[in-house]
Amino acid sequence: MRTTTTLLAALLALGSAAASAAPPNLVIFLADDAGWGDYGHSGNQMVATANIDSIAQRGVSLDRFFVQPVCAPTRAEFLTGRYHPRGGVRGVSTGQERLDLTEKTFAEAFQAAGYATGCFGKWHNGSQWPYHPMARGFDEYFGHTSGHWGEYFDAPLEENGRMVRTRGYIVDVCTDRALRFIDRNKDQPFVCYIPFTTPHSPWAAPESDWRRFQDKPLTQTATDPTKETADETRCALAMIENQDMNVGRVLSRLQQYGLEDNTIVVYFSDNGPNSLRWTGGMKGKKGSTDEGGVRSVCYICWPAKLPAGHIVTQITGAIDLLPTLTSLAGVKRVGDQPLDGRDLTPLLMKQSAEWPERMIFSTWATNASVRTQTHRLDSAGRLFDMIADPGQTTPVNDKEPELAAELTRALQAWRQEMYGAAATPSQTKRGGKKADANAVDPRPIPVGYREFPITMLPARDGEPRGGVQRSSGAPNCSYFVNWTSKADRMVWLLDVHTAGTYSVSIDYTCKLPDAGSTIELSFHDAKLRGQVRPGWDPPLYTNQDTLPRPHGESQMKEFRTLELGQITLPAGQGQLTLRATDIPGATVMDVRRVTLTLQR
Repeated sequence: MRTTTTLLAALLALGSAAASAAPPNLVIFLADDAGWGDYGHSGNQMVATANIDSIAQRGVSLDRFFVQPVCAPTRAEFLTGRYHPRGGVRGVSTGQERLDLTEKTFAEAFQAAGYATGCFGKWHNGSQWPYHPMARGFDEYFGHTSGHWGEYFDAPLEENGRMVRTRGYIVDVCTDRALRFIDRNKDQPFVCYIPFTTPHSPWAAPESDWRRFQDKPLTQTATDPTKETADETRCALAMIENQDMNVGRVLSRLQQYGLEDNTIVVYFSDNGPNSLRWTGGMKGKKGSTDEGGVRSVCYICWPAKLPAGHIVTQITGAIDLLPTLTSLAGVKRVGDQPLDGRDLTPLLMKQSAEWPERMIFSTWATNASVRTQTHRLDSAGRLFDMIADPGQTTPVNDKEPELAAELTRALQAWRQEMYGAAATPSQTKRGGKKADANAVDPRPIPVGYREFPITMLPARDGEPRGGVQRSSGAPNCSYFVNWTSKADRMVWLLDVHTAGTYSVSIDYTCKLPDAGSTIELSFHDAKLRGQVRPGWDPPLYTNQDTLPRPHGESQMKEFRTLELGQITLPAGQGQLTLRATDIPGATVMDVRRVTLTLQR
């Protein structure tokens, strides 16, 4: 009996050793607009986040982890290990969110190492190939590539280049797809990236989650409670609890397959909270370069290798994740451009090596700040002692003038390195013109790659001319409206990679009495005409939102696809223009997107 027991123990030990020697899997959860204070592990007593908290409890918490003030810049830094201006990311919409093609991502490194790679959720670093996630290291993609999505229930989402209608709440649906990916790849190393869409607005939570919060007292309030909107806080926390449930589904699936010990699990957010709510007394929210706008939770768990319950107190950031994850997994980085991030392995492993002092920079719009281990110099040049004054209430420039001067010089030098001669980050764009957050990026949209023949041209990436307008001030999930004149235009700047025949479709709505306009799509000398038929005038969705939609966000509706025909496009750059040559009614149509498909 003893011999049998000893043999069994030896076999189990061998199996455990083999498992620990196998390449680790990687699961990354990225919240959208969640603040540091939105989690139980941070001390929030109004929300239950047991599954998310468990990642920290079973692994390492990066206690002073910094991201950028808004979405696309943080995502670019996570993908590349480099500050976002280096990669051409200047904004969050109209093409300014695109990550330059010279940049290489962590996913490309894992893909090159033989990993199966999938992304399920919000991408926000480029929509058209080769900016698309499937050109940046992911074998498959499901979700929305733009920054903001206006439909959280039964949403139309992209599946490997094609739009599909889904059923259910968007976070649940994307998590379903992630689980299927894990099911298919459980017997090989995989990277499963799940960038959630919540708690980014619109304020829309599943009814069952909202019911738990709609009358709940707020026992912890924003740093300035007079500016907090209670129902927005309640809805954000309801969305966080839904997210926690979905994190739990993924963790349970890993456990079901015996993958829990040898999977690196990461959870963090892309910026500060999108409304004023509890942040532990920090100043700022999303869009701010103050502590509350750029501090995020970051939990990293790998039971086979990392210590449980360990807290790293050194300052760290999204720029550190690429060098850290590739190092932990033993994966060779793809690309040779200098990294801004550091490999955090010594800190995660509690190794005693000396950790050099550093500075971490944050920027958005005209504002920039710099953080050291103990101080922050804010965008107005005020120095704060973050140990004694974490709420940034009392500047200490007069007490520490040398440090204030040193950080001022460091911030100026960083801006110079990132933006060249520009005095401030957002004052110039490519070509030297003044930046506009909603101006269309001057880089042309690539079209016509045989490996990815479908190119979607959403209204977000086009330019309205004449009387045409966007449906809202926020371009990301907008559509073109007010098309009433033959002088009106919609223009997309293209770079056609492959000359050839393209089929053209337009997602549209049209008032029934106005059906029948003749429209023309042109590119250089190529022209395609057709009629807007049939009329299609669905109502706006008014039953999706838990709270009224924020000002500037479009109310969405069901768009119909008009198959316009085929057009032969020459290679090269030029403007794709959509106009009307005959308008029998009051309007032509509303336009969500034009899709060009290269015929094989």
